[in-house]
Amino acid sequence: MRNQLSKVINISFVQAFQELRANKLRSTLSLTGITIGIFCIIAVFTVLDSLKKQIKDEVATLGNDVLYVGRWPWMDEGGEYKWWEFWRRPSMTMNELHAVQANVPEAGVVALQLSINGKSVRYNDNDLTGVTACAVTAGFERLQNIDVADGRYLSASEVEGGVPVAVIGQEVYDRLFSPGVSPIDKKIGYLGKLYSVVGRLRKTGRNAAGFDFDDCIIIPYGSVMSAIDVRSFNYDPSLMIKAKPGAPLDEMKYNVQGALRAARKIKPGQPDDFAINQLSQVTERMNMMFGTINAIGGVIGGISLIVGAFGIANIMFVTVKERTKYIGLKKAIGARSLFILIEFLIEAISLSVIGGTIGILLVWIIASLVNLSSDELHLGLSAQNIFIGIFTSAFVGVVAGFIPAYKASKLDPVVAIRSV
Repeated sequence: MRNQLSKVINISFVQAFQELRANKLRSTLSLTGITIGIFCIIAVFTVLDSLKKQIKDEVATLGNDVLYVGRWPWMDEGGEYKWWEFWRRPSMTMNELHAVQANVPEAGVVALQLSINGKSVRYNDNDLTGVTACAVTAGFERLQNIDVADGRYLSASEVEGGVPVAVIGQEVYDRLFSPGVSPIDKKIGYLGKLYSVVGRLRKTGRNAAGFDFDDCIIIPYGSVMSAIDVRSFNYDPSLMIKAKPGAPLDEMKYNVQGALRAARKIKPGQPDDFAINQLSQVTERMNMMFGTINAIGGVIGGISLIVGAFGIANIMFVTVKERTKYIGLKKAIGARSLFILIEFLIEAISLSVIGGTIGILLVWIIASLVNLSSDELHLGLSAQNIFIGIFTSAFVGVVAGFIPAYKASKLDPVVAIRSV
């Protein structure tokens, strides 16, 4: 029995490839639906899985134990996003930083950061616009991934004293300096001051917290306080608070809220005039968005697979008709109906899997091209997604091929042999 089944399976695979060779155009058109369907599904899964891994890795690196406190909540609070109210909230200041440091025992690192946009950076005759300056207090480097490629990061004394020194991103370096020229100790003009460059960052891209250090300069917070009004509605300084190892994040969040309410003299019953955010909010919202995209990709792929299933069924009905005499002869010499059914069913599965494999190969080729052309996005075709593609293809083959295979297995051998 086992040997017979193995022989039937081998014959079925051979006949599937013979069908492809004998009827190239018909088979290609019929398999196109399966190929497109599997391509759509696996492509969506591959992109989303890669993005999820990238975000998860960034969150793990940055730490999910960091609170980001400012005017603006990152997500809506269950209703309309009241931007006009958030915009009027008072800014975070050194007063709030000191309040958290003094009154939140769970806080390990507390830093104040201000992103300044729309200003220009100058070096000799090069005037560079569109650069973001990150004005920071001590501890910022312990809260973000600061990877220095040349020189060093800002020292604690430079940050505390508001010394005009800067660490520049890779894109700022590329646009301000000639290739091969070291930026260390060079003077760049910013906000009417000359900043001495002490370090250059390695290219990293935008992280999950929204920082893009490639097109950025990092400077001491105190160095900009005399040049701009940090309390203005045009700027939004934010506090970043990292919990001590083992400290409960929820407890720290509660104490941070209490310390800031006390520092701002907010009365009981009045709402907070600040927002406490954390990276888990971003991942939760991204998971919701990914779920929607998954569903859309599944619908598109499902429609293509239905079309492909009709194509496979069409091939198999034609194949059964072409082999009617052959089926009659096999049954006349003792072939069991079950083996006839299995033979045609495996042939349908083989054809479907071939179409699905082509779709998976297309995903792999496109992912490889994307990886070669992009440093920020890496697409990986996982073994799990390959298995999903092959299994889905095989399932479609079973569904599409069962009726033709069942019809073939029920043919009367006498009638089949006499057919023309």
